[in-house]
Amino acid sequence: MQTIEITLDLNEIIYDIQNKTFLTGKSRRDDSNHELVAVMQANDDDENANQILRSISMAYATLKTKLAEYLHLNSSEADNTLLSPASPLYLSLQMPSNYNLSTLDTVTAAAHQFIVASSVVDWFTITHKTDAPEYASLAQTSLKIMIEAISRRVRPIRRSAKGVQS
Repeated sequence: MQTIEITLDLNEIIYDIQNKTFLTGKSRRDDSNHELVAVMQANDDDENANQILRSISMAYATLKTKLAEYLHLNSSEADNTLLSPASPLYLSLQMPSNYNLSTLDTVTAAAHQFIVASSVVDWFTITHKTDAPEYASLAQTSLKIMIEAISRRVRPIRRSAKGVQS
Protein backbone atom coordinates (compact mmCIF):
# COMPACT_ATOMS: atom_id res chain seq x y z
CA MET A 1 0.00 0.00 0.00
CA GLN A 2 1.01 3.59 -0.54
CA THR A 3 -0.53 6.74 0.86
CA ILE A 4 -1.17 9.70 -1.40
CA GLU A 5 -1.99 13.10 0.03
CA ILE A 6 -4.13 15.60 -1.85
CA THR A 7 -4.47 19.18 -0.66
CA LEU A 8 -7.12 21.43 -2.17
CA ASP A 9 -6.76 25.15 -1.49
CA LEU A 10 -10.16 26.40 -0.36
CA ASN A 11 -9.43 29.94 -1.58
CA GLU A 12 -8.78 28.56 -5.09
CA ILE A 13 -12.08 26.65 -4.98
CA ILE A 14 -13.98 29.74 -3.82
CA TYR A 15 -12.36 31.89 -6.50
CA ASP A 16 -13.23 29.30 -9.17
CA ILE A 17 -16.87 29.22 -8.01
CA GLN A 18 -17.09 33.01 -8.02
CA ASN A 19 -15.43 33.21 -11.43
CA LYS A 20 -17.72 30.59 -12.98
CA THR A 21 -20.85 32.26 -11.60
CA PHE A 22 -19.57 35.65 -12.77
CA LEU A 23 -18.81 34.43 -16.30
CA THR A 24 -22.07 32.49 -16.56
CA GLY A 25 -24.02 35.55 -15.40
CA LYS A 26 -22.11 37.78 -17.79
CA SER A 27 -22.95 35.45 -20.69
CA ARG A 28 -26.67 35.63 -19.79
CA ARG A 29 -26.76 39.44 -19.66
CA ASP A 30 -29.13 41.29 -21.96
CA ASP A 31 -30.83 44.68 -21.80
CA SER A 32 -33.56 43.57 -19.41
CA ASN A 33 -32.04 41.20 -16.83
CA HIS A 34 -29.39 43.15 -14.93
CA GLU A 35 -30.79 42.23 -11.51
CA LEU A 36 -30.93 38.50 -12.37
CA VAL A 37 -27.32 38.60 -13.58
CA ALA A 38 -26.21 40.36 -10.41
CA VAL A 39 -27.90 37.71 -8.22
CA MET A 40 -26.29 34.88 -10.22
CA GLN A 41 -22.78 36.14 -9.49
CA ALA A 42 -21.43 34.85 -6.15
CA ASN A 43 -19.33 37.28 -4.13
CA ASP A 44 -17.70 37.68 -0.71
CA ASP A 45 -20.74 39.17 1.05
CA ASP A 46 -21.54 37.17 4.20
CA GLU A 47 -24.75 35.55 2.95
CA ASN A 48 -23.10 34.55 -0.33
CA ALA A 49 -19.87 33.35 1.27
CA ASN A 50 -21.70 31.29 3.90
CA GLN A 51 -23.86 29.59 1.28
CA ILE A 52 -20.84 28.83 -0.89
CA LEU A 53 -18.95 27.37 2.09
CA ARG A 54 -21.94 25.16 2.98
CA SER A 55 -22.12 23.97 -0.63
CA ILE A 56 -18.40 23.23 -0.63
CA SER A 57 -18.81 21.25 2.61
CA MET A 58 -21.49 19.09 1.05
CA ALA A 59 -19.50 18.57 -2.16
CA TYR A 60 -16.41 17.65 -0.13
CA ALA A 61 -18.41 15.16 1.94
CA THR A 62 -19.86 13.66 -1.24
CA LEU A 63 -16.38 13.39 -2.72
CA LYS A 64 -15.16 11.55 0.37
CA THR A 65 -18.09 9.14 0.06
CA LYS A 66 -17.20 8.46 -3.58
CA LEU A 67 -13.57 7.81 -2.54
CA ALA A 68 -14.47 5.84 0.62
CA GLU A 69 -12.79 2.66 -0.64
CA TYR A 70 -9.44 4.46 -0.62
CA LEU A 71 -9.95 7.15 2.01
CA HIS A 72 -7.70 6.95 5.04
CA LEU A 73 -9.12 8.84 8.01
CA ASN A 74 -7.31 9.41 11.30
CA SER A 75 -10.44 10.52 13.13
CA SER A 76 -13.89 9.19 13.88
CA GLU A 77 -15.31 12.64 14.58
CA ALA A 78 -17.21 15.10 12.41
CA ASP A 79 -19.09 18.35 12.89
CA ASN A 80 -21.11 20.86 10.91
CA THR A 81 -19.13 24.00 11.61
CA LEU A 82 -18.66 26.35 8.70
CA LEU A 83 -15.41 25.83 6.83
CA SER A 84 -12.78 28.53 7.09
CA PRO A 85 -11.47 29.80 3.74
CA ALA A 86 -7.97 29.66 5.24
CA SER A 87 -8.24 25.90 5.84
CA PRO A 88 -7.35 23.58 2.98
CA LEU A 89 -9.29 20.43 2.21
CA TYR A 90 -7.30 17.22 2.60
CA LEU A 91 -7.71 13.77 1.13
CA SER A 92 -5.43 11.01 2.34
CA LEU A 93 -5.87 7.94 0.16
CA GLN A 94 -4.51 4.44 0.75
CA MET A 95 -3.71 3.17 -2.71
CA PRO A 96 -2.48 -0.23 -3.84
CA SER A 97 1.25 -0.55 -4.43
CA ASN A 98 0.67 -0.63 -8.18
CA TYR A 99 -1.30 2.63 -8.30
CA ASN A 100 -0.05 4.73 -11.20
CA LEU A 101 1.26 7.91 -9.57
CA SER A 102 1.30 9.69 -12.94
CA THR A 103 -2.47 10.20 -12.57
CA LEU A 104 -2.21 12.09 -9.27
CA ASP A 105 -2.48 15.50 -10.97
CA THR A 106 -5.61 14.32 -12.79
CA VAL A 107 -7.17 13.05 -9.55
CA THR A 108 -6.41 16.37 -7.84
CA ALA A 109 -7.75 18.50 -10.72
CA ALA A 110 -10.89 16.37 -11.04
CA ALA A 111 -11.52 16.54 -7.26
CA HIS A 112 -11.21 20.34 -7.43
CA GLN A 113 -13.53 20.52 -10.43
CA PHE A 114 -16.08 18.17 -8.80
CA ILE A 115 -16.28 20.35 -5.70
CA VAL A 116 -16.52 23.54 -7.77
CA ALA A 117 -19.18 22.23 -10.17
CA SER A 118 -21.23 20.68 -7.35
CA SER A 119 -21.11 23.95 -5.42
CA VAL A 120 -22.13 25.94 -8.51
CA VAL A 121 -25.09 23.55 -8.93
CA ASP A 122 -26.21 24.44 -5.39
CA TRP A 123 -25.68 28.14 -6.09
CA PHE A 124 -27.62 28.11 -9.34
CA THR A 125 -30.38 25.99 -7.81
CA ILE A 126 -30.98 29.00 -5.56
CA THR A 127 -30.23 31.86 -7.95
CA HIS A 128 -30.85 30.65 -11.52
CA LYS A 129 -32.18 27.11 -11.89
CA THR A 130 -31.76 27.10 -15.68
CA ASP A 131 -27.95 26.82 -15.43
CA ALA A 132 -27.82 24.18 -12.68
CA PRO A 133 -28.13 21.10 -14.95
CA GLU A 134 -25.08 22.09 -17.02
CA TYR A 135 -22.90 22.21 -13.92
CA ALA A 136 -24.44 18.98 -12.56
CA SER A 137 -23.29 17.32 -15.77
CA LEU A 138 -19.80 18.82 -15.32
CA ALA A 139 -19.66 17.49 -11.74
CA GLN A 140 -20.53 13.98 -12.95
CA THR A 141 -17.94 14.18 -15.72
CA SER A 142 -15.29 15.26 -13.21
CA LEU A 143 -16.23 12.37 -10.95
CA LYS A 144 -15.89 9.89 -13.84
CA ILE A 145 -12.48 11.29 -14.77
CA MET A 146 -11.34 11.05 -11.15
CA ILE A 147 -12.53 7.45 -10.76
CA GLU A 148 -10.84 6.47 -14.03
CA ALA A 149 -7.57 8.10 -12.94
CA ILE A 150 -7.64 6.57 -9.48
CA SER A 151 -8.22 3.15 -11.03
CA ARG A 152 -5.04 3.28 -13.16
CA ARG A 153 -2.34 0.77 -12.31
CA VAL A 154 1.24 0.28 -13.44
CA ARG A 155 2.42 -2.78 -15.29
CA PRO A 156 4.19 -5.39 -13.15
CA ILE A 157 7.95 -5.71 -13.47
CA ARG A 158 9.57 -9.14 -13.60
CA ARG A 159 12.21 -9.55 -10.94
CA SER A 160 14.95 -12.16 -10.99
CA ALA A 161 15.66 -14.39 -8.02
CA LYS A 162 18.35 -11.91 -6.93
CA GLY A 163 15.84 -9.02 -6.84
CA VAL A 164 17.23 -7.38 -9.97
CA GLN A 165 14.74 -6.10 -12.53
CA SER A 166 14.88 -7.87 -15.86
